[in-house]
Amino acid sequence: MEERRLEKQEKTHTHVLEDGTRIEHSHGEGHSHTHTHTHTKAVLNRLSRAIGHLESIRRMVEEGRDCSEVLIQLSAVKAAINNTGKVILQDHIEHCIVDAVESGDHEALEELNKAIDRFMK
Repeated sequence: MEERRLEKQEKTHTHVLEDGTRIEHSHGEGHSHTHTHTHTKAVLNRLSRAIGHLESIRRMVEEGRDCSEVLIQLSAVKAAINNTGKVILQDHIEHCIVDAVESGDHEALEELNKAIDRFMK
C-alpha cells in the first residue's frame, strides 16, 4: 500500500511504495489537496514488465543482436511507458485534479499542464 504525508512547512509529499522505495516531492505553498490513487498496483505492474523488457533489450545489445530487432523492442518499451503514463494521467485527473479543484487549488492545474508538456516531449 502507498503511504503519503504532508509536512506543514515544506509541503513535501513522501510516497512509500510496496517495495519500500521512498519518493519525495513538493508542490510549493499553494498545493493543498490530498492524493488518492486507485491504479497504483496496475502502474507498478506495468513498470515492472517494462523494466524486465528493457533488461532483455540490454542483453540483446550485449549479445550483438541485429539493430533492427533491438529498435523494434525499444519501440515496444516506449509504447508501454507511454501507456503507463496515460494510466497515471487518467488517475491524476480523476482523483488529484478533482480534489484540487474542489479545494480551490489552482496551482495543481498549472502543475498538470507542465507535467503534460514534459511527458509529451
